[in-house]
Amino acid sequence: MGALKSKVGSAFSGTPAATGAQASTVPDNGEPLSLSAITNTYLLPGRYADGEQQLRRYLAKYPNDRAAQNLLRQLTVDPKVALGATSRSYVVQAGDSYSTLAARDLGDSSQFLVLARYNGSTNPSTLRAGETIRLPSISARASSRSSAKETSTSVATTASTSNATPSNESPAAKAQRLQAESTALLRQGQKDQAMARLDEALTLDPHVKPAGDPAVRAPLLASYHERAVVLYRDQKLDQAIALWDRILAVDPGYERAVIYRARALELQHRLNQI
Repeated sequence: MGALKSKVGSAFSGTPAATGAQASTVPDNGEPLSLSAITNTYLLPGRYADGEQQLRRYLAKYPNDRAAQNLLRQLTVDPKVALGATSRSYVVQAGDSYSTLAARDLGDSSQFLVLARYNGSTNPSTLRAGETIRLPSISARASSRSSAKETSTSVATTASTSNATPSNESPAAKAQRLQAESTALLRQGQKDQAMARLDEALTLDPHVKPAGDPAVRAPLLASYHERAVVLYRDQKLDQAIALWDRILAVDPGYERAVIYRARALELQHRLNQI
């Protein structure tokens, strides 16, 4: 096993993907880390205390950023207060993540952090198929949707459309709306918020057609790939493969995902034979 793990590490020598340590470096100009860097480097790996510190630093610079406020609230609120004490058991399926479950059960993929804490997770990036977790009851889910709506980032150019959104909006329609909001955010210079909004859109519908968002979609897929690489190097192969599957659902021609997914499947096969 040790020999195989060393081979995994050597397979990535020279890869352009950033490691967690590289991503956590504070910019030389004194600017706080971006929200995507804080999420990938601290929140998803469960480094909650460091993540809270980075979020507070970010909010000191951008105090009105509602996406950052939302993440900080998820870190500091009592999960049972936020989601309710009544819950039901759920067996994790292949491809599930706290983000996809939050999108499905709470109506907002950005609520992944409080859902992970609700389950006592110290590593929200890891969710294994066959594992049993707790999901909030129906009444708690309705409360969470209301809370998420209150803390979501408002977009001036799409506010009237969002307010008029019917309650029975289909996932495909919602994905298209979120993608439009992502484009509007990017035009306002709010790239992190634009990426978060597009991430939610692609969670709902990986096949939503690009609509003027290449400047957001490309770095978002790159962040998925970088996260998958870290998981692969840690031999968390199911999670890595699930992320590459997600990339390929969005962009079947994403060459790096094709190559590394094949390596992960080969390594998984070899490990299963030991």
